[in-house]
Amino acid sequence: MNQRKAVLPMSARYLINAALCLALILGLKGLSASGLLSDYFTKILILVGINIILAVSLNVATGYLGQLPLGHAGFMAVGAYTGGIFLKSVNAAAMSGAPLVLTIAAAILLSGAVAALFGVIIGVPALRLKGDYLAIITLGFGEIIRVVITNIDSVLGFDFTYGASGLKRIPKFTGALNVFLCVVMTCLVIHMVMKSRHGRSILSIRENEIAAESCGVNTTFYKVMAFTMSAFFAGVAGCLYAGNLGSLQPGGFGFMKSIEILVMVVLGGMGSMLGSVVSATVLTILPEALRSFDRYRMVVYSAALILMMIFKPSGLFGDYDFSLSRILEKLGVGKKPAGKEDAR
Repeated sequence: MNQRKAVLPMSARYLINAALCLALILGLKGLSASGLLSDYFTKILILVGINIILAVSLNVATGYLGQLPLGHAGFMAVGAYTGGIFLKSVNAAAMSGAPLVLTIAAAILLSGAVAALFGVIIGVPALRLKGDYLAIITLGFGEIIRVVITNIDSVLGFDFTYGASGLKRIPKFTGALNVFLCVVMTCLVIHMVMKSRHGRSILSIRENEIAAESCGVNTTFYKVMAFTMSAFFAGVAGCLYAGNLGSLQPGGFGFMKSIEILVMVVLGGMGSMLGSVVSATVLTILPEALRSFDRYRMVVYSAALILMMIFKPSGLFGDYDFSLSRILEKLGVGKKPAGKEDAR
């Protein structure tokens, strides 16, 4: 039987991806050095990157696992305050060079780890529920996190999160480069997990939980695993957000922030990483592009979302995901000649 099969090894595909990422990094550095990328556009790129991490991470629980959590902003808040408090306590503002880089990396990992811990604590009881009930309980947990951050200082008896007045004077370490690296690592880790047997188990739960359990899939373990992974990367995004603003207010992590992230996932297509990336980019840039129509800006923004949901309810990309191997095959790279057969 004459078939054309891809023979490009996985190592070559990762090498091509690494080369593309390196080219983008060098391009960003070149644009910044030449002055073509202004501070304003750099700030927009940073916000785009943070929102991409938030949308892609929520897509794990919503698109791949098939659940509907509404407390993603709570995990972002945990990561933001963890990173901010850690950077202030070690006096990162006085550091430079390699110690500063290591401190920033430690802050990002610590923020993700603490958010993941909260994901386990919340996920174990919450994921016993489904649908609307899960949405309500995760919404409640998200609000509990915000209220605790606001009031914990009065319980402890000393300044920790600084309550409603906000956590201020956080070292501003977030730049386009480290955000881009975090976006790449987030997408890479999630992609590798979803292509593994663990990812297939998570997808099987989304398709039919009863059938998955009957086939030996530990549904409780994989639900908590997906929820924890989603919370970890939300914590990473929170740390980058804190390092970008330099100050935090508990009110910025309320219910509407969770809805904003969910809209990005739904608009891009639930289960599509590429959709989450494109949707987060568009929904971050669009309000900024409409600032000249300040009075009607939110009306246009809302109308665009409504029209999108009417004419493309499955989202921009549905469940389509980017595949380098498919593109290479279309270009004729890594294929055997059509007339050759595999040795049997």
